[in-house]
Amino acid sequence: MIIETRAYARAGLLGNPSDGYFGKTISIIIRNFGASISVYETPELKIEETEVDINTFRNVYQLVDSVKLSGYYGGTRLIKAAIKKFVEYCETSGIRLGHKNFTIRYRSSIPRQVGLAGSSAIIAATMKALMQFYDVDIHKHILPTLILRTETDELGINAGLQDRVIQVYEGCVYMDFEKEHLQKKGYGKYTPIDPALLPKLYLAYKVELGKVSGAALSNVRELYDKGDEFVTGTLAEIANLAEQGRSAILKKDYNTLNKLIDMNFDLRCKIMNISDSNMEMVQTARACGASAKFSGSGGAIIGMYEDDEMLRRLILNLKKVNARVIKPIIF
Repeated sequence: MIIETRAYARAGLLGNPSDGYFGKTISIIIRNFGASISVYETPELKIEETEVDINTFRNVYQLVDSVKLSGYYGGTRLIKAAIKKFVEYCETSGIRLGHKNFTIRYRSSIPRQVGLAGSSAIIAATMKALMQFYDVDIHKHILPTLILRTETDELGINAGLQDRVIQVYEGCVYMDFEKEHLQKKGYGKYTPIDPALLPKLYLAYKVELGKVSGAALSNVRELYDKGDEFVTGTLAEIANLAEQGRSAILKKDYNTLNKLIDMNFDLRCKIMNISDSNMEMVQTARACGASAKFSGSGGAIIGMYEDDEMLRRLILNLKKVNARVIKPIIF
């Protein structure tokens, strides 16, 4: 029997990047893109490589193109780390795994390194597959923490819980990472929001390689850890936008929501350097009349649009700055 699991791309609608700093966020799943895992029983444990994992090239130029497209690492390291963390979790929880091996392979359509959570999607889908293969139940509120620890403990990736929560819960979720609760429980407070309440949203992402999120957030982390008042205060303001946004969504107060999305990006600009390419994308979208903010760490933006005419302008004008526009499929 072949087990097939999937985890999707995601976009932070409000509050990011405060999720890594005991803040609040609202995120949505993006079913347009996903990572798929296939697992089936075999005599030995085997992780199958895809094209981005293979280290044989026609020449140096193909190697350079591969690095520009996919970075220096493929997906097998993510799967190895996920398997290790899953086994350790089971050992710590007193769960005995059956004596059987498997072959595992992955595929991903998520654009790489543009802030759509492609790496965590591979890990999330792997965890789901391992749970099915070994008939292990990990509580829904615990699983995102396990996925995050796979990245932080095993791979040294600087990240927060937001991506992993929405990839487990899917749909639209309001997340509160209040410090005392998070440190005591190991997880935040996660409240699903009916996606049918959301306004018209667009997502745009750069076609070329974006910036690795761990690097993008590293300076903010350093300043936050030092207790920099401006950084901590700005992150608190960003977190508060998510709380206001939840209220606006529930009331269908889209005027307010539209303003909050823009404010999120404007506050982010105060504590993070924004590349010319990313700034151009945001400014282009706003010039069309839409709101715009990063969906993650850069390379992709999300916002609201009013009607089909505005969407058409977004598609045409963002194409000029090498960005593709889609309507996110959330449910």
